Amino acid sequence: MFSPLRLTCLTGVLASRTSILTDSPQGEGRGRKRMVPASSSQSLDAEAFLLLGSGLEMLLLLLFLLLLLLPPLVMLWWWHSQDARLSWLVCLQHRVAWRVLCWAAAWQQKRLEQSTLHAGQSQQQALRWCLQRAQGPCCPLRGSTDISTFRNHLPLTKASQVQEEEGRGQVLPPTSNQYCGEASLQATLLGLVALNKAYPEVLAPGGTARVTPSSPWPYPLPWPWHALGQVGPTRAKDPGALLLEALRSPGLRALEAGTAVELLDVFVGLEANGEELAEAIAAGNPGAPLPGRAAELREALEQGPRGLALRLWPKLQVVVTLDAGGQAEAVTALGALWCQGLAFFSPAYAASGGVVGLSLWPKQPRGLYLLPPGAPFIELLPLKEGAQEDAAPTVLLPEAQQGKEYELVLTDHASLTRCRLGDVVQVVGAYNQCPVVRFIRRLGQTLSVRGEDTGEDVFSEALGRAVGQWPGAKLLDHGCVESSILDSSEGSAPHYEVFVALKGLRNLSEENRDKLDHCLQEASAHYKSLRFRGSVGPAQVHLVGQGAFRALRAALAPRPSSPFPPEMPRVLRHRELAQILQRRVVS
Repeated sequence: MFSPLRLTCLTGVLASRTSILTDSPQGEGRGRKRMVPASSSQSLDAEAFLLLGSGLEMLLLLLFLLLLLLPPLVMLWWWHSQDARLSWLVCLQHRVAWRVLCWAAAWQQKRLEQSTLHAGQSQQQALRWCLQRAQGPCCPLRGSTDISTFRNHLPLTKASQVQEEEGRGQVLPPTSNQYCGEASLQATLLGLVALNKAYPEVLAPGGTARVTPSSPWPYPLPWPWHALGQVGPTRAKDPGALLLEALRSPGLRALEAGTAVELLDVFVGLEANGEELAEAIAAGNPGAPLPGRAAELREALEQGPRGLALRLWPKLQVVVTLDAGGQAEAVTALGALWCQGLAFFSPAYAASGGVVGLSLWPKQPRGLYLLPPGAPFIELLPLKEGAQEDAAPTVLLPEAQQGKEYELVLTDHASLTRCRLGDVVQVVGAYNQCPVVRFIRRLGQTLSVRGEDTGEDVFSEALGRAVGQWPGAKLLDHGCVESSILDSSEGSAPHYEVFVALKGLRNLSEENRDKLDHCLQEASAHYKSLRFRGSVGPAQVHLVGQGAFRALRAALAPRPSSPFPPEMPRVLRHRELAQILQRRVVS
C-alpha cells in the first residue's frame, strides 16, 4: 500500500515534471520555457522511479493473491450453479412425473367410470379374462363361457380348504406376493390423485417419507413415482435407515407405512431407541451432522407419546397405510396416541387374493371402499342368519342390496377356485352400478369353544369396552387362543386365552381381568348363557411385554400361505404361534 508521504512526493514529482513543459508565469513573456537545473531533474526522476517500482510490486502482489483466490472462487461458483441446476432438474422431473401420473390416472378414471356404469358386462369380461389365463394342470373350463356355467361347474371352496390343497400341491391359491392387477393400478393412480386433491402439498418434493420397507401403494410404479415427494432412498430395506431419513426432514407433510401395525411398531421402537437415534442424527450418521434436529427429537420424546408425530413434523397432515384384515385396532391406537390429530388414508383394501376395494375419498370416514368389476372376479355370498349360508347362491356386484352383509368370493387367473375369503362386508352405498362397502369382520377369526361363535367384531368391541375401564390403559394389540390349543384348561371348562399389549399400564389386577368376561357376556347372549351354565370358563387375560406382537408378525411373514401384506390374525390356531406370546407374558 502507498503511504500518504509517498503519495505526496509522487504527486509533487509528477507536477514538477509537468511544469517543465508548461509556459512560464505571467511577466516572463509568452512562449518562453522555464529551465531547471539538470541535477534536480535527475533526482526527481530517480525518486519517481522508486515510487513507481514500489507500486508495481504492490500490483504484482495483488495479482498473486487474486490468482490464489481464483480456484476457490471458481469452485464456489460451480457448486452454486450445480445446486441451482440440480434444483431446476428436480423441479422439472417432478413436473414431468406429475403430468404423466395425472394423464395415466385420468385414463384409469375413464375406464373405471365405463366399467362401473356397465358392471354386469364388465364382470363377464373379467371372468373371461381369468378363464383364458387359468393356470395349473387341471382346468376344466378354458376360454369363453358364461357365469351360470362357471357356477355350475365350480363349487365354492373355503380358504382353509384351499390352503390344505396347496400343501398337497393340487391347486394354487388366489394369493400373490404383489398385487399387479388392474385394480391395483387403479388403486395406486387414483389414490395418488385423490390424496393430492385433498392435501395439495403432500406430493411436493420432499413432502413424503416412507418409514417401512413395504409401501402402502399396491402397484409398484416405475420412475415417475420416485420423483413425487419421496424423501430418502425409496427402495431401502432397513427400517432404521428409513426412520432416520424421515427424522432428518422436519418439513414432512405425509408419512407412509406398509400397514398400520407396521407403523405402530415404528413408533414403539422410536420411543425405545430415541436416544440412539438422536445421537446418530447429531453425529451425521448418515448425512451431515444436525445437532439442532437431534435436540428437537429429544425434546419431543420427553413430552410423551401423545401427539409425537406432529411435534416431530409440525406440517404433517396425513398418514398413508394399506388397509387389510386386523388393522383397525392399530389405527385406533395410533390415532389416540402418536398420530393424534392426523388424518388416515388407505388407497385400497387388500384381502388375501389381491386388492378388492378402492378408496377414492380421502376426506370421507376411513373404511369405505368401492368393489370394482374388473379382475379378479368377485362374487358376493349373502349371509342369512338362521339359515345355511352354503344354500344361498352368490350374486354379482350390480345385484348387491344396500344394508345387507355378504362374504367375498374371489376367483383370479392363478387358479379356477371360487375361494370364500371369509371377509364380510356390508353394503353402505353405490358408485354407478357397483357397491360401496365397509369391511365388518373375518369369519376365520371366530372364537368357539362350545359352538358359541364369537365373531371378530363382537370380541373386539367387548375388549375395547373392557380396556376403557382400565385406568390409564391404551390397547395396542391383542391375540386370542382357544384353551385347547395351549392345553390350559387343566380339567376346568374350556375358555379363551387373551394376550394384550398395552400402553400406560404395567400390571393387571384381577378386577381388571374380570371386566373382559363381563363385557363379553354383555356383547353375546349365547356366551352369557354358556357362562351361566358353566359350560365355558371365564376368559383369561395376560399382559405381554414390548415386542411380543412384533415377534409374532416376524414368525408369520415367511409362511407360504401368508398374504402380502400380512393380515394380522386375532385368533391363533397353531400352538407354536400362541407360544410366542405365551413366553412373553409379564403379568
